[in-house]
Amino acid sequence: MAVNLHAPDTLLPIAGVRLASVNAGIRYKNRNDLLLIELEPGSHTAAVFTRNAFCAAPVHVCRANLLHSNPRYLLINAGNANAGTGEQGMAAARESCERVAEQGACWAEQVLPFSTGVIGQQLPVDKITAALPEAFSKLEADGWLEASRTIMTTDTVAKAMSRQVEIFGETVTITGIAKGAGMIHPNMATMLSYVATDALIEKEVLQSLLNDVVEETFNCITVDGDTSTNDSLIVMATGSSGIYVGGDGLPTFRQALLEICLYLAQAIVRDGEGATKFISIDVQGAATRAEARIVGNTVALSPLVKTALFASDPNWGRILAAVGRSQIDALDVSRISIWLGETLLIENGEPAPTYYEELGAAETKRDEINIRIHLGRGEASATTWTCDFSYDYVKINAEYRS
Repeated sequence: MAVNLHAPDTLLPIAGVRLASVNAGIRYKNRNDLLLIELEPGSHTAAVFTRNAFCAAPVHVCRANLLHSNPRYLLINAGNANAGTGEQGMAAARESCERVAEQGACWAEQVLPFSTGVIGQQLPVDKITAALPEAFSKLEADGWLEASRTIMTTDTVAKAMSRQVEIFGETVTITGIAKGAGMIHPNMATMLSYVATDALIEKEVLQSLLNDVVEETFNCITVDGDTSTNDSLIVMATGSSGIYVGGDGLPTFRQALLEICLYLAQAIVRDGEGATKFISIDVQGAATRAEARIVGNTVALSPLVKTALFASDPNWGRILAAVGRSQIDALDVSRISIWLGETLLIENGEPAPTYYEELGAAETKRDEINIRIHLGRGEASATTWTCDFSYDYVKINAEYRS
């Protein structure tokens, strides 16, 4: 069960965006698994993708299509990743775009395909093609909630959020959805996410904002250290509100976009496969932010740390060992202090004289745990969000294709 996470009851529609969810029978028999998103002409789109060298066929096609024109349609399927599928997979991704373009009266290059699910299986384009007429007939502005459920795989909770902000006295709306629960790690965490706004914003500015925001959100989470073949994050701006976001209005919009992305990113960790605890790792006093992230990721990726926290075992030696092996040059352990919640564990490299086991045990029994590490090297800091490893993580991944 997800840690302190609940699906929203409502989401705000975005003028200029319509969505439709249908069951194509790609892998799931009794639920929707195909999502079609329509953008009105003139919309601008920004994107970031996985850095996995074995990136999926739809990622290749998306990158290529974004170079040609502004997208009119996004096509997302769950249950099949279309990754590791060679030339046949590339052909399937392109054919899916062509089938959408035929019914949407646009160029195939104006369609962006996305897939999530099992790697190494060929995408059944025939099933997608057969479901498209229904999808086009069901397009509606108020389709975000069902869309958030349609893209789920091992997720237990739909992840979505809406936000409205005032810019120059006018209301701008942002709505976002995401999926992801396992195979999650920075340089895109393993996920798909779609965020839309009715703001009018230039494409280059939108891309710059996204690049900036993702470094503070989606690239700060990890569940298991595995980076996916399919990670994609798309931000769409229709401009339908007529409110230009630039200059003095940009900071307000950026903050709203950051809040949406941060919520979605943390929601993925809260719903990590088998997760019972949400863990924040704050690294302070680093020489650089990159250094702080290295230390945070090393602790977050430690199976020994994650399993100890699952067991509510304050085995702080595992945290200490992870910090020590983070490969930071000239790391002076005599300057390092570590806290578990409000409890000081290590003070200037030594066991804190105020610490006793009952204090640590109380901290690890919480369902939200904070680990704070001060390196004593500078002023830089970074936060990594992760979850524990439970019995269910192994069970879910052992049975994923069963």
